[in-house]
Amino acid sequence: MAVNDVSDLYPHSPFGEQIENIPTGRDVEWEPLVDYRRNGVSENTIHGAVAWYSGDTCIHSFGGNVLCYGRSMMKLLYLKVFADDLKDVTTWHQKAISVASHNGTAQHVDAAQSLLSEGEWGLMQTPLDIPLVQFGRQVRRPRRWYNNSSGHHAAILKGCRIRGWNRSGYTLPSHPVFKAYLNVVRSYLGSEWKPLRVARDGDGLPTLSMTVNELGRCYAGIARQRDDDWIWESMVREPDLVGGYNRLDTTIIKSCAGKVIAKEGADGLLGLAVDHPDFPDGLGIVIKIAHGWNPQATWYIARGILGVLGHELRNPYPLQRQKAFLVPGIVPPNLVPKLEKIPTWDEWDPDRDRWYFDPKDIDID
Repeated sequence: MAVNDVSDLYPHSPFGEQIENIPTGRDVEWEPLVDYRRNGVSENTIHGAVAWYSGDTCIHSFGGNVLCYGRSMMKLLYLKVFADDLKDVTTWHQKAISVASHNGTAQHVDAAQSLLSEGEWGLMQTPLDIPLVQFGRQVRRPRRWYNNSSGHHAAILKGCRIRGWNRSGYTLPSHPVFKAYLNVVRSYLGSEWKPLRVARDGDGLPTLSMTVNELGRCYAGIARQRDDDWIWESMVREPDLVGGYNRLDTTIIKSCAGKVIAKEGADGLLGLAVDHPDFPDGLGIVIKIAHGWNPQATWYIARGILGVLGHELRNPYPLQRQKAFLVPGIVPPNLVPKLEKIPTWDEWDPDRDRWYFDPKDIDID
């Protein structure tokens, strides 16, 4: 496409252009999900949206049916393209790292590299990166293997080789792997479903625009079809490869004894696929934080949601001077009484944000 003026490459207004059928974040009625209070006064309020789906039915939606990108939450569906191809030729470590957004530790890099021969490593097109969670002074240079999606890319390349697909251009929306992935998504959302936008994800692969409800419906399908392939079992067997130390999705998988798989997505997404007797068609729950990635706030919300479903997730590390309080709307109305019994602090947490006196007792001359 010829560009006559360099300004054609940039927005024309500081307010942005309104695109038909694509609401901006300003158009969405975000709801408060959790607030942080200092001695009873709200100092920070975290807004977002939550969707609960069972089968193809929305059973609860809070914060608006927000349009966003599925990002890394959708790696589970992306790898379903190659579920049969990789079933018998990969270890459980390799299977788990294929759907991971990992921290980039030596364990993660080793698992990702093992999917390909050393001669194939140059085919991988993840952006250069450093480990996601680092300890101490870092002197390592950025590498493709440190990227949180390196195992995902390596598995896609392995699958393409098995299928006989050209591995050149595997990150492009014109490649057969993307078309096959789109068909997987349509198997959950309907054969006529189309994304309003396809964008380039942070790891270079295409990501689809989807509503929070559509993401919830996909995760309900993952729960319903948990025994159809190896994806669920691989995450339960090797949760430390899915995210890593102190990561929310890894901790949820460990805490729920094989009944829940969780996957974080960039910019404030958490997907939960739940095996629960009250929801025989599968239960999918998606949390979207309005301002982007916030593991601590998402952790409080996830603790409340999982708590009403009978799972105990520990609290995140305590806030320094505040307490966190959940909004009832994060769960369906019939589960609010259970939510009221789940504290967002532990009894040994110090209450450092107050003095023990009544402001009415202050003398003002």
